[in-house]
Amino acid sequence: MIADSIIHALRNALGKGNFPLHEPYFAGNEQRYVQECIASTYVSSVGAYVERFEKELAAYTGARRAVAVVNGTAALQVALQLAGVHANDEVIVPALTFVATANAVQYLGAVPHFADSEEATLGLDPLALREWLKIIAERAGDAYRNRQTGRRLRALVPMHTFGHPCDLEGLLAVSHDYRLALVEDAAESLGSRYQGQHTGTFGLLGTLSFNGNKIITTGGGGAILTNDERLADHAKHLTTTAKLPHRWDYVHDEVGYNFRMPNLNAALGCAQLEQLPEFLASKRRLFKRYQEALADIDEVRLMEEPSGCKSNYWLQTLVLEESAVEQRVEILKATNDVDLTTRSAWRLMHQLAPYEDCPRAPLQVAESLRSRIINIPSNLSN
Repeated sequence: MIADSIIHALRNALGKGNFPLHEPYFAGNEQRYVQECIASTYVSSVGAYVERFEKELAAYTGARRAVAVVNGTAALQVALQLAGVHANDEVIVPALTFVATANAVQYLGAVPHFADSEEATLGLDPLALREWLKIIAERAGDAYRNRQTGRRLRALVPMHTFGHPCDLEGLLAVSHDYRLALVEDAAESLGSRYQGQHTGTFGLLGTLSFNGNKIITTGGGGAILTNDERLADHAKHLTTTAKLPHRWDYVHDEVGYNFRMPNLNAALGCAQLEQLPEFLASKRRLFKRYQEALADIDEVRLMEEPSGCKSNYWLQTLVLEESAVEQRVEILKATNDVDLTTRSAWRLMHQLAPYEDCPRAPLQVAESLRSRIINIPSNLSN
């Protein structure tokens, strides 16, 4: 049984014990910074740690600006709004993604349009997308619309699956040719680079997540990245209830959101960001151990960073060969039964009730990948 071989390989890599899929790891200045934050009494959306976290995050990623917010979904919602997405627009997103990618589109009254993935990156396939757009996109002035629905095609949202960069060069070309604003969902890829440049910095805007299961955490949190100072200022304004500065009066000049990251969370993030280089090294060491342990199992491929990329290996991922697809459920059951936490990939977006009627391209690769992906224990402490 393949399940027995996989369990044996995982135990060789990890040793004995109970291994969750992914947990936060605190070994630095977390307690010190949080205690300093509490002592200052600035625990909400105003405080020195918010500004420090934003500056250090921008410096690390190479983005001109970073705006810290309450979570990655809020970051993507606001980024799409700043990119010009309006109600009844269509936004191209991968079918193989976490539901938050589609939700952020829906929150703006826009419509997710699902596209296929590629085997090598698990992300959007630019070649397949271009062929699909040749069929359904028609020119409408200086933009394109979906000839099947009549809606404007407004934006393209690549998502870097499990931390592996997708083909950004190809997707940037598609976005240029079809007048689509490119907004990166880099929620899972802090520390990942495409051709030497950090993910989340290629499009008009990019977004990150610092949820408790991400490579660094602020408890709950996210960020918007951009090289456009005007957009960054607007992001900060929108996410702070669109309140104009005043010593005592309350003036709000547009509909904003209470999305700013609390100082308390930013304090945690500053401490985590200090440790990110070691976190990335730990992820890579774990990948190497898995690579060696799984080498003799022909029916399984360990997902490796795409060519020209450096992945953060946020979630270590097995991809079953087609011949082993029918054993996926048994593998999931057997590994979890022995305290090796494994998970399947997300349900594809069009398979979820809220999105089953949304427009979509042919999704053969995404459907195949969903039936073959298994995430395996990926803790930083391993």
